[in-house]
Amino acid sequence: MVDWLTYSFLRLDPNAQVGSAINFFIYDSTKIILLLFVMISVIGFLRTFLSQDKIKTWITARKGWGNFFAALFGAITPFCSCSSIPLFISFLDSGIPLGVAFSFLITSPLINEYLVVLMIGFFGWKIALAYVISGMAIGIIVGIVLGKMNLENYVEKDMVPQHEAEACDVRTKNIVGRIGFGVNEAKCIVEKLWIWILFGVGVGALIHNYVPQTEVQFIVSKTGFLSVPIAVLIGVPMYGSCAAIVPIAVVLFQKGFPLGTALAFLMAVAALSLPEAIMLRRAMKLKLIVIFFSITALSIIVIGYLFNLLQKILI
Repeated sequence: MVDWLTYSFLRLDPNAQVGSAINFFIYDSTKIILLLFVMISVIGFLRTFLSQDKIKTWITARKGWGNFFAALFGAITPFCSCSSIPLFISFLDSGIPLGVAFSFLITSPLINEYLVVLMIGFFGWKIALAYVISGMAIGIIVGIVLGKMNLENYVEKDMVPQHEAEACDVRTKNIVGRIGFGVNEAKCIVEKLWIWILFGVGVGALIHNYVPQTEVQFIVSKTGFLSVPIAVLIGVPMYGSCAAIVPIAVVLFQKGFPLGTALAFLMAVAALSLPEAIMLRRAMKLKLIVIFFSITALSIIVIGYLFNLLQKILI
């Protein structure tokens, strides 16, 4: 269908770069948007059976499992690094330990339903599954490490928690209402993300068809062993939607970047950002922000090297 639209209806040359780029753009953007809508609808339906109060109870009542449940809750919430902060602050205000709250703050932007959909669509299920497992591991381990460091004194005492109603708290009385909620949530998220998806796929199409593979491989060969930390250092200050970053990461991988380097860049952009640091400054002292960013970035670098070692197994 896409080939017909591109090469028959639009009469573009399949052997020309512009024709290939447009075909790439139409196919991938359509596939991702449709897959995204379906998956968000399903996840939204399932989330109507949960509530924020229940989540807090699960996290605090299971001693030793708090970081795991916080990371798991973060994985099913569709928040970016900045959107996660109000709920992170409300967790602190409700008495949840700092390290446990950090597990949520890390995992929430690093793993969410639409990012997983994008990962499956672009990288395949094996890499997507490995990404989810590694993202959970980063959230849990970093949260435990931060919790052991006794950093509570660096949390601002006069912060004002912001309340954000959560989708899981919506009470629906019948199955039709729950399905409707899932569909409406999918519409809301797709409306926010579609432009980022088109932008990301568009950039990916340009890179895929116009950036010579030899030049990309030359850059990678020059950075060598340092390609992972360099990718993380570039990604940390950036702030962007995963809908835009995932297509770029996959095309860089296709052009010769090692898998771990591409995914480390994606993780750094998703989990950490300059706007997030600025927002967090309202809730904690600068030293704690630096510690949080440093340990998380170091964990992403380790995961990046691990993915590079396992690349032949995953692809």
